[in-house]
Order: sequence, then structure tokens, then C-alpha cells
Amino acid sequence: MSKKSERGTSGEPSAGQDGRIVPLGRELLLIQGEHSFLLVAKASSRFTLWIETPDDEYCQTVDPDDLIVVSMPEGGPVEQARMMLELVRRYHIPLVVLPKDHPGSKRLSMVVSVAPEILLACGIQRGTHPEQHLLCSSGEFSGVSLGGVPGGVAIQNLPPRTIVKHLNE
Repeated sequence: MSKKSERGTSGEPSAGQDGRIVPLGRELLLIQGEHSFLLVAKASSRFTLWIETPDDEYCQTVDPDDLIVVSMPEGGPVEQARMMLELVRRYHIPLVVLPKDHPGSKRLSMVVSVAPEILLACGIQRGTHPEQHLLCSSGEFSGVSLGGVPGGVAIQNLPPRTIVKHLNE
């Protein structure tokens, strides 16, 4: 997976024909649907993220333009998602991946991924995917693609009636 952004003919980042670039620095980006939301931030620094799986652990290098995305498929308090995001971004807390069919997956109100590009999908079990490019979401965000680009985030396949707004850090 390449960490280089696509460039349009003008030299500016391009999100493709059906996408857009939203400026993003240290603040947070709230992508709010009718029943769920995503909270997005840039990693803002280079660090090592440990990912703990049932059988192994591995480390992933996180670059400043990589994204940290918290998905709350049934909605809930944004402040809760903000705390989870900051545990990863600021304190580099390891991510824990549950085994497939683990009973605790049903009780996860939020899940998080860290990667240069993240694809949202509703047909996966929460908390069971060590591949950080894939994140469980509600059906309304299934198929949305988020990519970290210099100075912003590229968003593709955003559904209608979605609210995108910046939150102060």
C-alpha cells in the first residue's frame, strides 16, 4: 500500500472523480450520518503502533499523514470516540484484535483503525480485523474510502445528507 497521495494535473491532491479533499491539520473531523458517525484525525507524528492478535503481535509504523478513524456504527457520544482516538494518537495505546466469532464483538460500541487509507464496510465483524485498511461501519458508511493526503483527507463515496465538520482539538 503506497503512502503517496494521488496528484491531479494542477499538482494539488485529488480525491478522484466522485470524492473531495477536506483540509485537516491537528483538529478532528466529524463525519456524521443519520444514525452513526466517524471521527477522523491525522496521526500528526511518526510512531510505532502495536497490534495484538489472538496468536501474535506485530508493529506498524504510523506516519504523520496517516489517519486514525474511530467508527461508532450505532452512534453515541462523540466525546467517547474522541477519547479512543487520543489514546491511539497521543498515547500510542496498542490495538487489540479479537478472534473471529468472539462474543465480545457484539458489545463493541466503537472500533478504530490506523492507516494511510481506510475502507469502511458493514459486513465485517467488529474488532476482528488486524488489517488496518478495513474498518467496520454502519451500512450508511459502507463503501466510503478515507485517505490521508498532505494537509487533508481524501473522502470518496460519501452518502448524501452526511455532515462533515471540524472539531477543535
